[in-house]
Amino acid sequence: MRGLPDRKTGWLSWLSTTDHKKIGLMYIYATFLFFMLGGVEALLMRLQLAQSQNTLINPQTYEALVTMHGTTMIFLFVVPVLAGFGNYFVPLMIGARDMAFPRLNALSFWLLVFGGIVFYMSVFFTPPNTGWTFYAPLSDSAFSPSNGVDAWIFLIHLTGLSSVLGAINFVATIHNMRARGMGWARMPLFIWGILIYSYLLILALPSVAAAVTMLLTDRHFGTGFFDVAQGGDPLLWQHLFWFFGHPEVYIMILPVFGMISEIIPVFSRKPVFGYKAIAASTAAIAFLGMLVWAHHMFTTPTPIVVLAFFMLSSFAIAVPTGIKIFNWIATMWRGALVFKVPMYFAVGFIAQFLIGGISGVMSAVFPVDWQLQDTYYIVAHIHYVLFGGSVFGIFAGLYYWFPKMSGRMMNETLGKVSFWLMFVGFNMTFFVQHALGLEGMPRRIYTYQSGYGWDTENLISTIGSFILAAGILVTLFNAVRSVKTGKKAGNDPWNANTLEWFTPSPPPENNFDVIPRIRSAEPMKDIRREVAAAGRPAGSVAQPVAPGT
Repeated sequence: MRGLPDRKTGWLSWLSTTDHKKIGLMYIYATFLFFMLGGVEALLMRLQLAQSQNTLINPQTYEALVTMHGTTMIFLFVVPVLAGFGNYFVPLMIGARDMAFPRLNALSFWLLVFGGIVFYMSVFFTPPNTGWTFYAPLSDSAFSPSNGVDAWIFLIHLTGLSSVLGAINFVATIHNMRARGMGWARMPLFIWGILIYSYLLILALPSVAAAVTMLLTDRHFGTGFFDVAQGGDPLLWQHLFWFFGHPEVYIMILPVFGMISEIIPVFSRKPVFGYKAIAASTAAIAFLGMLVWAHHMFTTPTPIVVLAFFMLSSFAIAVPTGIKIFNWIATMWRGALVFKVPMYFAVGFIAQFLIGGISGVMSAVFPVDWQLQDTYYIVAHIHYVLFGGSVFGIFAGLYYWFPKMSGRMMNETLGKVSFWLMFVGFNMTFFVQHALGLEGMPRRIYTYQSGYGWDTENLISTIGSFILAAGILVTLFNAVRSVKTGKKAGNDPWNANTLEWFTPSPPPENNFDVIPRIRSAEPMKDIRREVAAAGRPAGSVAQPVAPGT
């Protein structure tokens, strides 16, 4: 019964839980497992490309690795891990005791797990090898008779349903369950990111759901939506897929923008510069992101006037994104900067995402894109956005909120070692790929001739990928070690701004015994001032743990 403590203990209490915090942690555990699988797939690809004419992996296996790596990182890591952070922290940050629909929340998680299992079961049969975009006709039954494509279709349905149900839950929770006094102009910027992320999921996912349903009927029921011989059009797949696929980029980055907008003010020891501008730019990016899907299709037979529209729309997105970067830098300007590990990852995020944004603006010029399309320049661009951006932001959030989730601090020295390994390894891996793309190396090739001059850059990229992997492993070791032996965190180790730090670490099942009234966008600062004015010790800021929790 909702509102009563869960009397199950041990692993059964996790399997049947509707507690948003346990569900959030299960999301994080499961998605990091998929992250490790996707990382192993990437390392195998880099080993194959480390030297020319390598025979370590055959072409069919290489294409399957490309497909599974891209699918895993997008559908089984970045999008759902953000849902994990959202599940854990949205109720805490808005002063709610749970999500609006706890059972629906649990269903969302299990749909994600089942989708991942269905997809990875295909490795025991014939894994898909069409690339993660599954363009028709490469994905129809004539070209891909294997069941790997069908497994991918069911993955999209299951994870898509998981995301839509989770998004509806986020929207209902944020709209209806905020603490007294928390108006729209006082919501944490991470909450703005999760709210817009949820709207985008609800708007964009029906498009890809329709596309994969049509593909399924083409493959098994004789329809011809994408078959030219039956009057279909393969470009229909691209329009439906990218109408989802480009908003998906912002689905994967907007909550991370929210994380960075929470972390930088805390470690700059000053309020965020331009709160309203950051919140408004989040909505502007989402709106414009729905209008630019065809910039992925510049090499298709499309009228020039249409290409020009999508080019200009792509340029326009740079404006609200630039506002965010300007505001983050302005927040740090003349701040009392405290360089803890979350701040390292946040600053690294800004630098690398900026490179990804600049390369994206370059490739948004459609005559330039005609030369760069399907080269390693595009591979470098998407990784600077999604790894240098999203993943570095996620690691910043992990280090920032780990004390709240576990009650323990992560080791600072190991965290900084992890950051520098990841930062150096990432840039070694992907920066040189811009040069490879400009030199004409196509993506998704499993080998190349020695006379092309690509050997040195590919070797550097492969060495960098293993340095990057070592950095990730250091963080995972740090997290596992710190859960048991880390220094006790206390309730508010960072002197943070938002309401989750008012609760004990980790929070009790009911989150709050007393929910304070919100008077600004930085409620913890208000509470600390009230405590200081009353002459009470700093430790009395957080609520006491209720008996029996």
